[in-house]
Amino acid sequence: MGYCTRTDIENIIAQALTTATSSTLDGLTGTSVPLTYVGNRFDNDIQDSDIVDDFIRIADSQLDGDLSELYDTPFSEVVDMETTLYSDIDAYNDYIVLEKVFPLSPGDQVILLQGAYEERHVIETVVSSTVFATEDPIGFFFTSGARVVRVSYPNPIKWISARLASANLYDKYFSSESSPNTSTFGDKLREIAGADINNILNGTIILHGQFRIGRRFVNSNLVDQYGLPRGGAISKDVR
Repeated sequence: MGYCTRTDIENIIAQALTTATSSTLDGLTGTSVPLTYVGNRFDNDIQDSDIVDDFIRIADSQLDGDLSELYDTPFSEVVDMETTLYSDIDAYNDYIVLEKVFPLSPGDQVILLQGAYEERHVIETVVSSTVFATEDPIGFFFTSGARVVRVSYPNPIKWISARLASANLYDKYFSSESSPNTSTFGDKLREIAGADINNILNGTIILHGQFRIGRRFVNSNLVDQYGLPRGGAISKDVR
């Protein structure tokens, strides 16, 4: 799994790469595509999961290369939210109800922990800021008080990867149908992703929970350190 998910890609470009009419047959089931899919789901005949995963992997590789100057890559997930279950999960209630209010979004990844049991799930539907459902069924009946943690890569890593992957996917499967050149939409996504990368490189954005590595330049003639916008200094004799 990469820095972003298929859901993240769909949220960015799904309206451009969906089936055009409700009479079109779904590539997986062979049935007519519901009207609710138009503008919200990928056309499975064109963009299957393997193709999307390939574009995510390419975007992640580019991101790792750009930021390997300042951080040890690939990046690691960190816990950005922790709470407990408010109510039990059983055969009659498969919704996860949290004790505390948190901002939740479809595509977020959560881990349920109780004793020796641990399950990882992706949020599919958010009912409220404390109630959500997962894409896959929950296998163990966790009880009230079980730990719930949300894990993610530090912002804005996920959305940089998603925008780069979406731009390349859009240009190949949509824009190329009408023009051999890159699209304005794809260029805009790359521009936003590039701005975030530059903000990380110049120190405006700090990736918390990640391991930083040496200086920008280390040689006998020049000693330099990457930006520390919040103050502080690194001894010049540290290599």
